[in-house]
Amino acid sequence: GVFRIMAKMVRRTCAFCPEGESGSVMYIAKERNIAAHQDCLLFSSGFVESEEYNPDNLDIRFDVTSVLKELKRGKRLVCNFCRKKGATVGCEERACRRSYHYFCALCDDAAIETDEVNGVYRYLTKYFLTNYCQGFGGGTLGSAEVRVKSEVHKTPDVHFCARPERSQAMLVRIDFLRKCKQAGLLDDIFEEMLDTLHLAQEKLMDDNTSETEYEETVMSLFDCGLFENILTNIHSGT
Repeated sequence: GVFRIMAKMVRRTCAFCPEGESGSVMYIAKERNIAAHQDCLLFSSGFVESEEYNPDNLDIRFDVTSVLKELKRGKRLVCNFCRKKGATVGCEERACRRSYHYFCALCDDAAIETDEVNGVYRYLTKYFLTNYCQGFGGGTLGSAEVRVKSEVHKTPDVHFCARPERSQAMLVRIDFLRKCKQAGLLDDIFEEMLDTLHLAQEKLMDDNTSETEYEETVMSLFDCGLFENILTNIHSGT
């Protein structure tokens, strides 16, 4: 038979990111006009890394066919943070149905675990940690399968149900807003926020709003920490 070599993506680094920054690593497939962050690929729930993975040679990695398949799957998934499609990162716990883009998950305080030696890349959403783990007083999740086709490994159970460190997520947020300020975008962002809040108010006040749309609006509001703080202040009379 004919042995077919699958096209691979080539490693590149963002010229604008600080040297050594993990988020700066990207993989490019020029023939298909695709560029993807390494972390976006590794944490995508439906993505399986190629069996030719070699930790000593990461310049060529990820077969293009698998990446295209995952991109197609992501077109049906809406991010719980930014509400846009392409959210291929799913929570490790099946009881949690939320999906995110990788960087949106960081901004939403997801608990990230990376084990490059065993090829484990997984995360738990803040929603699951807050509403499930705390309710059961902490617990242990089963191990995840390594994303390598040639062999499936298992790792020991990992304790996730503790409050995740916020340092990485906070750094992402702070750096992002500072860049927005420097670019003169803060006024536009807050105007957009006000427009979105007014639209949400209209949907909640309208008796003709569908049940699905009403539910999505409520979820969006309660996912916002600022909204919860306002409710708390109103309840306490401050």
